[in-house]
Amino acid sequence: QVQLVESGGGLVQPGGSLRLSCAASVTSVSINNMGWYQQAPGNQRELVATITSGGSTNYADSVKGRFTISRDNAKNTVYLQMNSLKPEDTAVYYCNSVRSIGSTWLPLRSWGQGTQVTVSS
Repeated sequence: QVQLVESGGGLVQPGGSLRLSCAASVTSVSINNMGWYQQAPGNQRELVATITSGGSTNYADSVKGRFTISRDNAKNTVYLQMNSLKPEDTAVYYCNSVRSIGSTWLPLRSWGQGTQVTVSS
């Protein structure tokens, strides 16, 4: 069974940075399209960044220019570098392998536990 384990969250002041990690077991991040999702309190889970097996990246408008998704194939890990953090970035962050259906990305695996990011002074 594929496991996705997110880590790297924490409490950070506005304007600060964090790097989230997503370690995948069984499946290979190098051959899968991968995505990071954000779920703020009371909101639905939203996709904020994707990286294809070919290395193409895409971002939600809310994080464009501030967040960067990347992967280390040797470590089978996907990262989300988060800079210039804002209070509205406060959420639980999840990763998943994703599949493109038209203009939509759909998650393929069971969700991990996520990692909490809190941006507050």
